[in-house]
Amino acid sequence: MAAAPVVKTVAEDTPWTDGDGNTFIVPAGWKVTTFEAMTVLTPPEGDSHVAFVNVSAATPEAARDLGWKAYKPDAKWPLLTTTDAPDRDGWQKARSFGYQTSPAEKLIVQAGVMSANNRWLVTLVDFKEATGEKRGGQIGKIFNHLYPKGYTGESFKGKTPAKLDAAKLEALKKFVADAEKATGVPGVSFGVIQDGKTIFAGGIGVRELGKKEPVDAKTLFMIASNTKSLTTLMLAKLVDAKKFTWETAVTDVLPTFKLGSDAVTKQIQIKHLICACTGMPRQDLEWLMEWKGSTPETVLTSLGTMVPTSKFGELFQYSNLMAAAGGYTGAHAAYPKLELGAAYDKAMQTLVFDPLGMKATTFDYAKALRANHAMPHGIDIDGQPAHDAMAENYSVISARPAGGAWSNVEDLLKYVAMELAEGKLPDGKDYVAKEPLFARRAPGVAVGADGHYGMGLFIRTKYDVTVIDHGGDLIGYHSDMMWIPEAKVGAVILTNGDLGPSIRNQFQRKLLELLYDGKPEADENIATGAKNYFTDLAAGRKLLAVPADAAQATKLAAHYKNASLGEIKVTHVGAKTLFDFGEFKSEVSSQANPDGTTTFSTIQPGVIGFDFLAGEASGKPSLTIHDGQHEYVFTSN
Repeated sequence: MAAAPVVKTVAEDTPWTDGDGNTFIVPAGWKVTTFEAMTVLTPPEGDSHVAFVNVSAATPEAARDLGWKAYKPDAKWPLLTTTDAPDRDGWQKARSFGYQTSPAEKLIVQAGVMSANNRWLVTLVDFKEATGEKRGGQIGKIFNHLYPKGYTGESFKGKTPAKLDAAKLEALKKFVADAEKATGVPGVSFGVIQDGKTIFAGGIGVRELGKKEPVDAKTLFMIASNTKSLTTLMLAKLVDAKKFTWETAVTDVLPTFKLGSDAVTKQIQIKHLICACTGMPRQDLEWLMEWKGSTPETVLTSLGTMVPTSKFGELFQYSNLMAAAGGYTGAHAAYPKLELGAAYDKAMQTLVFDPLGMKATTFDYAKALRANHAMPHGIDIDGQPAHDAMAENYSVISARPAGGAWSNVEDLLKYVAMELAEGKLPDGKDYVAKEPLFARRAPGVAVGADGHYGMGLFIRTKYDVTVIDHGGDLIGYHSDMMWIPEAKVGAVILTNGDLGPSIRNQFQRKLLELLYDGKPEADENIATGAKNYFTDLAAGRKLLAVPADAAQATKLAAHYKNASLGEIKVTHVGAKTLFDFGEFKSEVSSQANPDGTTTFSTIQPGVIGFDFLAGEASGKPSLTIHDGQHEYVFTSN
C-alpha cells in the first residue's frame, strides 16, 4: 500500500527538495503535498497547482505521459504545441508542451520535461488565470531556482567586470544584428556607457518596413513603461524640494484621488502609487479599448471603480493606472493651477528633461512623428512581418506618466548616466539628492526568486550582481534601459517590432556575459526563442478560420455594448467579418473550442488576440472578453 501523502503549508519562502533531490522554492502561504514520486504545490486560493513528478522513461513524451498519469490521469486537453529549449541550469533535453483549453475554463495548462542524473522531471502547470496573474511573481520563485540535484546556479559574485573593449563591442553588435535577423524586428537602436563615457550609440536595421531610412542613436521610439522610471525621478525631485515626502498620503496632495476601496485609499502614500504592491490589479482593457475622449481626470475617475485583489504589500501586481496617478499627483504638487495633463508635461520638462539635456524626449506625438522616428511593426497571423496599428498607441496619452514618452538612445543614456553618477550631472553638479534618488531602488515587493520592484524600477540579483532596469511595451515598440552600478555600466535598447522583448531580455544577458565572462547562452537563447515563437504561432494559426466561419458569423448581432469597454459594431464585407470598436477595427477569425463554443479573435497586426467568446446573456446574443482577473460581457441591443 502506498504511503499517505504528507501535507504542509509554509509560512515563508522555503527551499524544498523533491524525491530525486531536485531543489526549488515554495512560496510563502503555499501548501506542499508530497507523494512518493510527486510534489504538488498549491497557492492559498486552492484552485491551481504546480506539480513535479519524478519518472524514468525512454522519451520526453513517455515521461510527460507518466507525469499526467500520476497527477491527473483523466486529463484530456488537446495538445497544441511542442517546443524544445537549450540545455540550461544543469538540465538537458528540455521540452515543453502547450494545450488547448476552452475560454470558459479560464485555465493555463502546460507541461514540461527535463532530464538530469538519468531521470526525468516532469513539470505540470494547471492554473486558473486569475490566480496565475495575481501570483505570477510567486510562480517565478518556484521556477527561477529549479535545479537538479547537485547543481549550483551561475554566479558572478566577486568577479571583476571587464572593460568593454573593441572586441567585446563587436560581439555585442553582432549579437544584436543576429537577433534582429532571427526575430524579424525591422530596427534596433542601442547604446552603452562605461565609466561615465558613451562607448557605443547607434542602430541596426530600418525605421519602417519598405523604406530605407536606418535607425540610429537619434531615432525616436515610444519607450512605453520606461516612462515610469522617469516619472518616479520627477517625484524624487519633488521629494528633494520638500513638496512632499515618499510617505505623504496621496489625498493630502491630490484630494480627488480615490480607489474602489475606501480603506485602501486611506493607506496609499506617494510611494505606493508606483510600487506595484497595493494589490491593485492590472485591468488594462479599460483603457486599451475605450480611450476616445479619455483625459487624466477620467483616468483617475476610473481608478475609483477598481478594487484590490490581493492584500496590501503581499504580491507584485502591476498597475498602469496607479502609476499614471503617481505622475499626476506629483504634477499637481508642482503646478496646482494647471490641468493635470499640462501640469505633468511641464513638470517632466522642467524637472527631468531640461536639466538632463534630454532635448528630443517628448509627449507630443505630432512632434515625434515629424522627426527621425521609428514606426511600429509586428508579425501577422501567418508569421509575416507587418505594420502594426499605430493608432492604438494613442490610448496611452491620457495615462502617459505610465508609458507615453517618446525618446531615443542619446537622451536615455543621459538619464542612465545620471543614475550611475548617483544624482550628479556630467559637470559634477548635483541634480538630485542621493537619498530620494536611491529610495526608488530600495527592493520592495518580490518578483520571482531574484528580483524586486522598487518605485518604477526592477532590482535584479539573479547572478549575485545587481542590475537595475525597467522595460517598456506598447504596440510595436519594446525597449529596456538598465545599469549595473558595480560595473559602472549602463545600456539602452529600443526596438520597433513585437518580438523586441526577446531581444531586449537577452541583450541584458549578453551584456553580463561580456562583463563577467559568463556562460555563452544569450545567442542560442535568441535563436531558440524566435524559432519557438514561430512554431507556436503556426500551431495556433491552424485552429483559426479566416475568414470567420460563415455559419457562426451569421449568428452575431449587429451591435454590442459594455458599460466599461464601449461598443462593438459588427459588419460583413464579402466573406470577412469585421469588429469596429470605435478606437480601432479589425477583421476577426473564428475558432471552435473543445467545449463546442466559438471564439472570435481580432487579427489586425498590433491588436491580434482580443478574444471574444460568443454566447447569450439574458436571452440575447453576447460577446465576452476577459483579462486575467476580470470578465466583460458585451450584450446586443
